[in-house]
Amino acid sequence: MAIHEAGYPAVSLLASQIGILTESVHSKARIIDIKTEKLEKCLADGKIVVAAGFQGVTLEGEITTLGRGGSDTTAVALAAALKADRCDIYTDVRAVYSADPRCVPKASRLDQISYIEMLELARVGANVLHPRSVETANQFNVPMRVRSSFYLDDPGTLILGVENMEIYRAVSGVAADNSQVRIAILKVPDQPGIAAKVFGSLSKNNISVDMIIQSLEEDNANNIAFTVDEADLGKALSVLEDLKKALKAKEIVVDTNISKISIVGAGMIDRPGIAADMFEALADENINIKMIATSEIKISCLVDKERANDAIQALHTKFELDDESIVLDKVQAS
Repeated sequence: MAIHEAGYPAVSLLASQIGILTESVHSKARIIDIKTEKLEKCLADGKIVVAAGFQGVTLEGEITTLGRGGSDTTAVALAAALKADRCDIYTDVRAVYSADPRCVPKASRLDQISYIEMLELARVGANVLHPRSVETANQFNVPMRVRSSFYLDDPGTLILGVENMEIYRAVSGVAADNSQVRIAILKVPDQPGIAAKVFGSLSKNNISVDMIIQSLEEDNANNIAFTVDEADLGKALSVLEDLKKALKAKEIVVDTNISKISIVGAGMIDRPGIAADMFEALADENINIKMIATSEIKISCLVDKERANDAIQALHTKFELDDESIVLDKVQAS
C-alpha cells in the first residue's frame, strides 16, 4: 500500500503463492526449494514484489514457520533463487562491529567480513544476523550487506567469501552469549556407546548441543558436561532424567550462571599463540575459565555470567580491536 501510494506498481505474495517449500518441522522449518516462476513474471511485468518472510509451505500444503531469523533467511534464499547480485538486510544497527558497542564502547566498525567469520559470530552471540541466513548466503555464495533502516546512505558491512577479501587481523570480533546453560552428567560408566545414547536422545528431541567435554573420574567412570540453549533446558532435563537410571549415572547438575565468551577470526588459522593470548587476557582480569572449545576460526570459553562484560572488553583490547577514535556518545548515537 505504501509503495502504491508512492506511485509505483507493487504486489504482495505469501510463501504459498510464491512456492517457498519447506520441511514439515513446524516453528523450525528449513527451506528446501523456491519456485521462482511467479516471482520472475511479476518482476518482468515491472512490479515490486513484497514477499512475506518467516513462513513456508510443505509439499502437502501445510503452512510452516521458519523460526528465529526466518525473515533474514527468506530474503537470502530468495536472492539465491533469483541469482541476485546481492542481498541487503536492513536492521537497527549501522554495521557489524568487532563487539557489541553497548558492552565495548571502543568497538570497531567492520567494512567487510567473511561468511565464515560472520557465521561464527552469529552462532556465539552477535545478534546482528541469525546464523541460518549467513549459512544460506555462504552455501549459495550470495554477497550480503548489513545496512541501517535509519541511515540509508550508510553502506554498512559487506559479507562475502573469505577468498574475496584480504585478512588483516587474527581476530575480527569478540562476542558473548548469555543464553547458554551447562549440564553435567556425573559418574557415568566409562564404556562405548554412553555418549551416543546421551546425545542421540537429545537430538531426537530437537535439542542442539554446543560445547562438550568428557573427563575421566575414579572408579572407571566419566563426567560428561555440555551446554544447551536456556530455552531447551526443561526439555533437556526431562530427556536426561529418563536416561539417568539406564545410564547408571550418579547425578545431573545444572549451572545457569555462565556466559560463553568467544573470539572469531579467519586470520587465526595456522597462527600459533592465539589461545595462549586469550587465556592470558582472562587470567590478567582474574576471570576463571569453566570450559573451552575450539574450531579452526573460533575459541570459546565459559565464564561466570557476571564477568562476561569484563571478559569481552579485556579480549577486545588484547587483540587490538579497540577503535581509539570512537567516543561513547558517538557509539550510542549510532
